[in-house]
Amino acid sequence: MRFLPKLLSTAFAAGLSVTGLTATSAAAAPAPPLHFTAAHGTFAAYTPSSQAVTYRPDLVPAGAKAHVAALSASRVGTTTVLVISGLLPQHEYGAHAHVNSCGATGDAAGGHFQHVPDPVKPSVDPAYANPRNEIWLDFTTDRSGIGHATSTVNWTFDGRRAKSVVIHETHTHTDPGHAGTAGGRLACLNVGF
Repeated sequence: MRFLPKLLSTAFAAGLSVTGLTATSAAAAPAPPLHFTAAHGTFAAYTPSSQAVTYRPDLVPAGAKAHVAALSASRVGTTTVLVISGLLPQHEYGAHAHVNSCGATGDAAGGHFQHVPDPVKPSVDPAYANPRNEIWLDFTTDRSGIGHATSTVNWTFDGRRAKSVVIHETHTHTDPGHAGTAGGRLACLNVGF
């Protein structure tokens, strides 16, 4: 996992030292809360025990692989990294953290996780549907079908947590009335944020 050093450097920049999945402060003061999560899966057709599901194998082929890691700490916010392989070469995809786990259809994952929830659903207001209030992981694959993205937001998860990352058909729109939309839901990976 080549992206792990970036997450750890975020923790070190906040004055934390990380051992396993726990954190201790470099100073004598109590350590701020630190949460690290990682998930990976190989996309396949849905089964009730699926970790990674493809809904459009023409755009996210069965056998493609995804890795997500997220680090949250009160002084640095939340950094999430997505690395994915086995997709169409040189293709633009959208990706976001969603409120529910993956299911038999892309709709099962619910809407995008928002730190400050939009009272209007579906959320297409750029005041709420934006990369500061949501975790956006848009990427473009290289010639080998490999893509990666990083999102950093200045908040951490409270009692509510995202439960999946959904891969979408296009990069995410930002204009009013379309903000946060990225086309169809192509695939989903369960992530225990």
